[in-house]
Amino acid sequence: MPTEQVRPVKRAVIEASDEVDGQLAALRILDANLNRATEGLRVIEDYCRFALDDRHLTQRCKQLRHDLVSALDEVSTPALAAARESQSDVGAEFATPQEGERSSLEHVAAASWQRVQQALRVIDECLKLIAPESAAAVEQLRYQAYTLAKACTIAANGVDRLSTARLIVLFDGASSERSFLRRVQALIAAGVPMLQLRDKRLSDRKLIERARLLRQVIDEAGGGPLLIINDRVDLAVLARADGVHIGQDELTVRDARKIVGPEMLIGVSTHNIEQARQAVLDGANYIGCGPVFPSSTKHFKRFPGVNFLKQVAAEISLPAFAIGGVKTSNLHKVLAAGFARIAVGSAVMSADDRTKAARMLLTAMADQE
Repeated sequence: MPTEQVRPVKRAVIEASDEVDGQLAALRILDANLNRATEGLRVIEDYCRFALDDRHLTQRCKQLRHDLVSALDEVSTPALAAARESQSDVGAEFATPQEGERSSLEHVAAASWQRVQQALRVIDECLKLIAPESAAAVEQLRYQAYTLAKACTIAANGVDRLSTARLIVLFDGASSERSFLRRVQALIAAGVPMLQLRDKRLSDRKLIERARLLRQVIDEAGGGPLLIINDRVDLAVLARADGVHIGQDELTVRDARKIVGPEMLIGVSTHNIEQARQAVLDGANYIGCGPVFPSSTKHFKRFPGVNFLKQVAAEISLPAFAIGGVKTSNLHKVLAAGFARIAVGSAVMSADDRTKAARMLLTAMADQE
């Protein structure tokens, strides 16, 4: 063959070889990061299953893992395996001291989430070279991973911050400051761990005065209860509350978080299992579940009842409080449903001795631990 014909052939061979090498390299990157992501998700799945005891988050993590594998259907498993060079991988020799350090299961989960998110980004980019139609699906999975990572972190944090909080007492601002102080002091004396100020009647000025007074009394008590403001995110910030509780028709968790910042507790009222699941993904720190029974303070057309409590207890680890008509006489039904936290109003506030009434509820729940 003449020399002038050989050169184009060699060039074509070299170009074809370079293209194959590039494809193999991309496949190796995909293979390594697919393994990294699915392994990380399996660690997190087991953390949610065994540490958080959270069926909802466990299922979501499992689904994400399966969806990731399905998203790479365009890239065959044999092709990924053929491109693998684990014995000659130069990266196998590299390790940082931090990779061998884990201080808790929460740390294990956090490190795994970082690996998953980084791996999904790499997969997303490399798929644009090999199977661009699959890249968009992986990008959506990456955003799902961000949401789940937040939900797992907040769920674990909520369990920790509210580990001893078994009772929320809801009460209004009373007709006078003196009457309000008596209520607060009776509840603090009983050892109620969370106080929720809820009042639709008082003017904004009066309500913020009551909220600030409540903050002052709690601070003076030293190590007193958590202060929660109902609905009013603005007043919760002004009163330096520990948290705000919002309903399904109030601000979303996302919008409330923009106002109160990252540290304040956000509770959400839920009336069915779908709302409870969504509250977890939205980043709520705790949820109220109900109404369980008819209440003298608030009227509802429908009562999700004890069955709703059973659904939540079966799959959600986020601190959940049964609310709506709960009192000493029906508390056993709440406890039997798997709930260890309640929120009450009239059961305590309508009692002749509020301190005694609150203590009776706390004792009854402690006996079931």
